[in-house]
Amino acid sequence: MSNYLDFSKPIIMGILNVTPDSFSDGGSYPSSKSAVDKAMIMIEQGASIIDIGGESTSPGSERVSPLEQKRRIIDVISQLKSIIPRNILISVDTTSAEVAEAAINLDVDMINDVSGGTDDKNMMPLVAKNNLYYCIMHMQGTPKTMQDNPIYSDVILEISDFLSSQANKVMDM
Repeated sequence: MSNYLDFSKPIIMGILNVTPDSFSDGGSYPSSKSAVDKAMIMIEQGASIIDIGGESTSPGSERVSPLEQKRRIIDVISQLKSIIPRNILISVDTTSAEVAEAAINLDVDMINDVSGGTDDKNMMPLVAKNNLYYCIMHMQGTPKTMQDNPIYSDVILEISDFLSSQANKVMDM
């Protein structure tokens, strides 16, 4: 891992969705240049991590193939890696080990996995092998179905148990 996070102070992550359908900024960056320009603004505003996603995970969204995700993010990552300060981390928001591996080949620092390692059995071993930061998230179902009546007996306990279990799995690899 080329960069280390200092957890003694707040860390700001800038979210850069290079998708046409993201709920927050979908379609705002039609070119790699516009995405890179936005990332540089985020860095100027204090972001220490730029999280690049090529697949929307907004409620109701459809899945995007790994090939399409890579088409959306690879050029942005490549351009950013050549101009950002060394202390800025690049994260890739994906549930696909294939996409993660392509990003790892470009020397990203983190994988942000909204499935928490449940979508792709190869994700955790890949992250562990490459000693990357791994943002483990939780959701019931898929982005398309996650708002369709999620049910918990004890939401805090169930999510906490899930996150702890997934973290232990990847750390034991």
